[in-house]
Amino acid sequence: MNFIIRSALSGLRTSMPVKVISVTNAGDLSAIGYVDVQPLVSAVDGNGIAWAHGIIHNVPYMRIQGGSNGIILDPVAGDIGLASVCDRDISTVKNTGKVSAPGSNRKNDMSDMVYLMTIIGAAPTQYVQFNGAGITIHSPNTVAITAQNINATATTKATITAPNVEVDASTACTINAPSIVLNGAVSQGAGSFGGNATLGGSLTVTGDVTAQGTSLHTHKHSGVTTGSGQTGAPV
Repeated sequence: MNFIIRSALSGLRTSMPVKVISVTNAGDLSAIGYVDVQPLVSAVDGNGIAWAHGIIHNVPYMRIQGGSNGIILDPVAGDIGLASVCDRDISTVKNTGKVSAPGSNRKNDMSDMVYLMTIIGAAPTQYVQFNGAGITIHSPNTVAITAQNINATATTKATITAPNVEVDASTACTINAPSIVLNGAVSQGAGSFGGNATLGGSLTVTGDVTAQGTSLHTHKHSGVTTGSGQTGAPV
């Protein structure tokens, strides 16, 4: 009886480590794609000989997504992750996305595998980090935050809320918008990137402007003469 039970359970597939061989997507804005994977735990026959499984094709992978909201983080070739095997044929569901009967009578077959997540990997060089100190977004390339009003009657925005927000860019920091509003006092720090300010257009100030201690609005001039004479420096 024990032998019969073990033999029956040996054909049951639950989850297994796999290596990603290829991916249909590469981090672009697109629907969830598919991966080809190589199971990493080989089958062993009655003589103790290990037999490597073949590559499993067209395996859907998991993405953190709800409706039209999602985090795009596609697997890449070489990832070692965990895959789960569904208990029935899911081919019709993969093709239609609707409630349907199993595509065949197969059960617990690796053809009905779903790639879940990466479980073995080196330290990332591009990441979003959460810890007790806060949230860090790090990229060796470009970090872009975009918000677009798709519906003119709706309010769509990207919001970052924290007691202190710091942006570090080793080359340049660019903000592109038809209108930029800064709600708060603006000052230029004296850090390692301190420098001059340049404006490409006109500057309108509702208050006063002070340069090296001299008011633009109320300052007076010395050496005033009549006629064609010029005033002296501001007092």
